[in-house]
Amino acid sequence: MTKWVAPSPENPRRITILGSTGSVGQSTVDLIARDPASYRVEALVALRSVDLLAEQARRLRARLAVVADPSHFRALKAALAGTSIEVAAGPEAVIEAAERPAEWVMAAVVGFAGLAPTLAAARRGAMVALANKEALVCAGRLLMEAIEQSGGVLLPVDSEHNAIFQVFEPEHRAIDRLILTASGGPFRNWSLADMADVTREQALAHPNWDMGDKISIDSATMMNKGLELIEAHLLFGLPQEQVDIVVHPQSVIHSMVAYCDGSVLAQLGTADMRIPISHALGWPSRIDGPAAKLDFMSIPALTFERPDSGRFPSLRLAREALVTGGSAPIVLNAANETAVAAFLARRIRFLDIARIVEDVMSGWDGLSNAVDGLQQVEAADLEARRLAEKFCQARLPSN
Repeated sequence: MTKWVAPSPENPRRITILGSTGSVGQSTVDLIARDPASYRVEALVALRSVDLLAEQARRLRARLAVVADPSHFRALKAALAGTSIEVAAGPEAVIEAAERPAEWVMAAVVGFAGLAPTLAAARRGAMVALANKEALVCAGRLLMEAIEQSGGVLLPVDSEHNAIFQVFEPEHRAIDRLILTASGGPFRNWSLADMADVTREQALAHPNWDMGDKISIDSATMMNKGLELIEAHLLFGLPQEQVDIVVHPQSVIHSMVAYCDGSVLAQLGTADMRIPISHALGWPSRIDGPAAKLDFMSIPALTFERPDSGRFPSLRLAREALVTGGSAPIVLNAANETAVAAFLARRIRFLDIARIVEDVMSGWDGLSNAVDGLQQVEAADLEARRLAEKFCQARLPSN
């Protein structure tokens, strides 16, 4: 008999949310607040959004609130004065929050910073709802081994991987391929010449999804789909040649699994992250969710296109990183995070993002060398960021 029991007022599920003030975290808080009797909130973690974190902690009666930036500790302590909620700050406190006895942990800290607390939750055998793709991309073997050894479970929250998880029959010999769908982002039909002048505001305006800044830029460059390719390989154990990407602008089909008998199973729904989050939150059962139900009569057509790796080289770079292995996925991710931050700060142009990633990967010695242990992962990440920053400084908007 499985040790996982569906949440209910009779068996409330203990919850920790790493990244509670981000878009995924806020959606998770919304779902929990709709059925508070079925959950007990152990800890909430944010980077520096003190006011929202304090409001969430009060609303959900969390036992602990943590702000990762220690300079905001006093503000958080003042905001929660008069309550019984514990307050902590700093990277070590984030790890400690992940290690507290919550059965279910939402791993939604954006970027490489989410790796260490996600690993901490995995190592103690939690149900890890994974919304941080960088943790899996950079340390997939470490994370999967931690889950296996601890007896925990990894529940994908990205809409694409959650879709596959819902229709995946684990007998690999019967599976022909996985098909990740991509909206194509805001520049799906733009020429390279037009993309050269993309502004920060244009890149953040995703046509279908409401996401945070970093993920929105990754969607615009299609790096998010490249990272998801690596994730799919690690989550479902299929080689990269059995993972396809198809552009589906309507974002109705969230991904598909093709089987050897010709059947293709797909998961469909509206473009609302509360659908995959609620699936993970209620697993192994399903819970009621507030997302709008899919109305087929309102959908004029479902269309599909081949992705263009010429205009979106991030797709090619991610597949190359997966094939190369070793430190390549770490370097890919670190260079991309650095370049995206530079673009958001208006220091480089939009097309420079992928160019910088390729420059860093091309100049990396021993890209395919094996990486063993978290310290080596962190060292490769740090060096890749240093190189990427060097290339960012050489690509000023006036050039």
